[in-house]
Amino acid sequence: MDHQKSVGSKGITNNLFKIVLTAMFIAITVAISRFLIIPVPMTHGYINLCDAGIFISAILIGPLAGGIVGGASGFILDLTAGYSQYMWFSLIVHGIEGLIVGLICHRDNNLKWEKIIAVIVGIIIMVTGYFVVDSILYTVFAGFIGIGSNIIQGVAGAIIACIVTPKLKRRF
Repeated sequence: MDHQKSVGSKGITNNLFKIVLTAMFIAITVAISRFLIIPVPMTHGYINLCDAGIFISAILIGPLAGGIVGGASGFILDLTAGYSQYMWFSLIVHGIEGLIVGLICHRDNNLKWEKIIAVIVGIIIMVTGYFVVDSILYTVFAGFIGIGSNIIQGVAGAIIACIVTPKLKRRF
C-alpha cells in the first residue's frame, strides 16, 4: 500500500512539474519573443523567436506542452505586440506546430535525427499556416512575401532549440 502511495505521489509530482514547466515556457517564450520583433513590410506580420520556445518545450516536455506553449505564446505575443488580427490564427498554427513536433520527438524509438525531422516539419507547418493566414487576411501576394521571413524565423528557432535543448535536458 505504501509503495502504491509513493508511486501515485511521484506521478502527481511529475504532472505538477510538467504543468509548471509549461507555464514557465509560455512566459519565457513570450518574453524572449517580445524582445526581438522585426516587422515585415507588405505582410503586416513580424519575425520573432517564438518558434525556439515552442520547439524546446515540445522536445523536452512533450506534445501536449508543445501545443499549449505554441498556442498560448503565439496568441499572447500577437495580442501584446499589436498584431491582434493574427492572435487566433497563431493560437491554431503555433499550437499545431508544437503538438506535431512533440508527437514526432516523443515516439518510442527516440532517435536523434527525429528531432531534426520534427523541427523541419514544425517549420513547414508554421510557414504553410502563415501563408494561408496572410492570404486570408490580406492577399495571396502577401502570403508569398511572408514565406521567406517565416522560414528565417523557423530556422532561427530550430537552431536555438538544437543548441539549448541538450543543455536543458541534462538539467531534468
